[in-house]
Amino acid sequence: MKNARSVLLVIIAGFAVSACGGGAQTEALPLPPGSNTNTGSLPYSGPVARDADVLKFQQEFWSKARTTDRCGNCHNESIGQTPMFVRNDDVNMAYDAAVTLVDTSQPALSQVVSKVSSGHNCWVAEPNVCGSIMTTWIENWLGDAVTGGRQIVLTPPVSNDPGASKNFPADANGPPSFAPIHDMLTQYCAGCHSSEAANSIQPYFADPDIGVAFEAAKSKINLDVPANSRFVVRLGVEFHNCWSASCTSDAAAMEAVIQTYADAIAVTTVDPNLVYSKALRLVDGTIASGGNRYEDAQVALWEFKTGSGLVAFDTSGVDPAIDLNLSGNVEWYGGWGITINDGKAQGSTTASAKLFDVLQESGEFSIEAWVVPGNVTQEESRIITYSAGTDARNFTLQQTLYNYDFLLRTTETSLNGDPQLSTPDADEVLQATLQHVVATYHPIDGRRIYVNGELVTQTDPVPGGTLVDWQDTFAFVIGNEASSDRLWQGTVRLAAVHRRAMTQEQVQQNFDVGVGEKFFLLFDISEILGAAPQSSFILFEVAQYDTYAYLFDKPHFITLDGSAPEGIPIEGLRIAMNGKESKVGQSYATLSDDLSASLFGELGQPLSTLGAVLPLEKGPDGDEFFLTFDRLASASYNRQEDPSLFDSMQDQILNAADIVPAQSHIGVRTFDEINATFAKVTGVDPNNVDVDMTYQELRQSLPAVEDVNTFLSSHQVAIAQLAIEYCNALVEGPSAATYFPGFNFNGNPNTVLAPGARDLLVDPLITNIVGNAPVGPVLGSQPTYATVYTELASFQAAGGRPDNLIDRLIAGGSSTRAIAKGVCAATLGNGVTLVQ
Repeated sequence: MKNARSVLLVIIAGFAVSACGGGAQTEALPLPPGSNTNTGSLPYSGPVARDADVLKFQQEFWSKARTTDRCGNCHNESIGQTPMFVRNDDVNMAYDAAVTLVDTSQPALSQVVSKVSSGHNCWVAEPNVCGSIMTTWIENWLGDAVTGGRQIVLTPPVSNDPGASKNFPADANGPPSFAPIHDMLTQYCAGCHSSEAANSIQPYFADPDIGVAFEAAKSKINLDVPANSRFVVRLGVEFHNCWSASCTSDAAAMEAVIQTYADAIAVTTVDPNLVYSKALRLVDGTIASGGNRYEDAQVALWEFKTGSGLVAFDTSGVDPAIDLNLSGNVEWYGGWGITINDGKAQGSTTASAKLFDVLQESGEFSIEAWVVPGNVTQEESRIITYSAGTDARNFTLQQTLYNYDFLLRTTETSLNGDPQLSTPDADEVLQATLQHVVATYHPIDGRRIYVNGELVTQTDPVPGGTLVDWQDTFAFVIGNEASSDRLWQGTVRLAAVHRRAMTQEQVQQNFDVGVGEKFFLLFDISEILGAAPQSSFILFEVAQYDTYAYLFDKPHFITLDGSAPEGIPIEGLRIAMNGKESKVGQSYATLSDDLSASLFGELGQPLSTLGAVLPLEKGPDGDEFFLTFDRLASASYNRQEDPSLFDSMQDQILNAADIVPAQSHIGVRTFDEINATFAKVTGVDPNNVDVDMTYQELRQSLPAVEDVNTFLSSHQVAIAQLAIEYCNALVEGPSAATYFPGFNFNGNPNTVLAPGARDLLVDPLITNIVGNAPVGPVLGSQPTYATVYTELASFQAAGGRPDNLIDRLIAGGSSTRAIAKGVCAATLGNGVTLVQ
């Protein structure tokens, strides 16, 4: 029996070593009889921690990593796999081994994080989640207990000259034409990914409007390596919605049509005359997400980083993890988040009991979330809840119209958490836009609700109580009730639970940090300045803003070697992407300044308060960015400016001989005025979730000042995108029948848009948007009704070329709804709504 037991232990040791996975080969070491291979679950009995840092290491990293389902499966004194950073006999020796594997300035770049992120002995299904959890352990070990976070440390990137790249044509009609790919998508994917589908799901890459489909599909197509296109991977690897018996053959067919399309696209090379920086991808930047975020008391965290699958992982690093199962119509939101349309994200009752154990013991807690409510008409809709159904809960954060409500079971409230604490009705605090909301409870201070860093509730009328009546059989849920009958519609970008009531300063700290995947990109301009290599940079904070776009923000000039340059001219900064300057998002094209170290702050010299939104093309791993300059130091580029959009109008209004050119008699509406105007003339609620999300994405690419001389072509592109979304909401919304009385959106376009019949569509648009009745213009300087009608709808005789918009769209095979949206957008995004 003794010999048999020794053999069994050796076999067990062999299994333990083989389970490490990855890395160098390891040898199974024989264990002495009586050895315990599960030492990671035993109480620690070795020497006491020699100082505070080792103690923090023991509490925040060692105690979590040492279990046998994690690093303790190999890297301890029993197995003998070096480095033994989770050894159980001496935590001080474990600490000495661990510090050699940790990047103290950027924990996410630590060797141990890289190992588990690559799949080495990861204990969950997604290796990146293991990496996030281990990063959190290291940050908690190294972090400042006062602020609960860590400062971001900037390091010079590995940057190269911009490379050649393939880029999409300006529109779907090419060349090459997007039509073959569009045909395949509409044939097999239109049941969901179309604006006309019964249960439509964005993105609309199978929309009958080829232009809409093209814009949605670009981020799913890899022109450089078609086999890596998301469309191909979804079929061939994830077996999503295959249309034949063989997903492999379907993926091959999709790859072939993309390959043909990509082969017809010429490679774009960088114009050698440009003055440009070194190039970077988003993933080459320094991670800025969570920098200095307060999380010292955090016990559960959902950042929604995975972007796919049916599980949202708890990456707090506090066991057990409350991983949330997604059910119903729940979509991943680009740049971290989930959008709940008709479903929920729910944890198991067993894992959710972590909150019962920790929070009942602490007697205080905070619920934190970054949310985008889908509308302001929802009532008793559960944003975050820890409950059993509609009548029993431990706590709930919910929405009722314009209010956030906080329900909490204590010895002073009902078992359903009543009476609830709500934000003031008159203040209409809750809006259908991105908001940071924190609900806190302290037995002395009671319940409080903070929105965007500010305390918005009055004193809690209910006296403080204990949490002794909580139940450990409830489930933690986001977006609905546990009983699935209190749906909340909207987007959650981050959710967290803390075991302490956050202070005003800590709430403000997390609000200031923001949400989502963010990076600091350091664009190297050292060569242009004639400075030391990798010493001078233009810094941007960059985020994947959503599924379709990047946000560039907070540009600074900074040096990393302590040099102090002065008086360096900089003019006309533009963002370039994949070998060429972007056609949109050029907020810094009119920049004119001098670079000066005397103006340095924490991140260097601020260059602008504006932001810029650029379309996502190949994704964070593939899109390559660089900066161009009209002038930087002694280098310059002779740029041929595009003619102003309003040059012809100005020629009609201004007499250059008599009027000072610097004083224009006309201006353009700014971003908020454009949004308000579009809402007024279409009757669409600007808080409509799709409209508001589009507006928030584009607002920094819309005009910020009224001066017509600052209007750029990129502004017009953003205006057109916003107009399309407003028109989509109008045509698909409940007021369409009132706005267009008598028009049949479901009819055959050749019938309902025949001569005479099309007036039911065109006349309401011209009357409401342009302000013209058929009798004449409202203002003498604006186009007449006849002029606008001719552009939109004047019928061409048989055999003639269709010169108006409606006939061109009919000839292109568009549906009636798609045509209506296109005509509406063309009317809405014109100078009448922009000029003032």
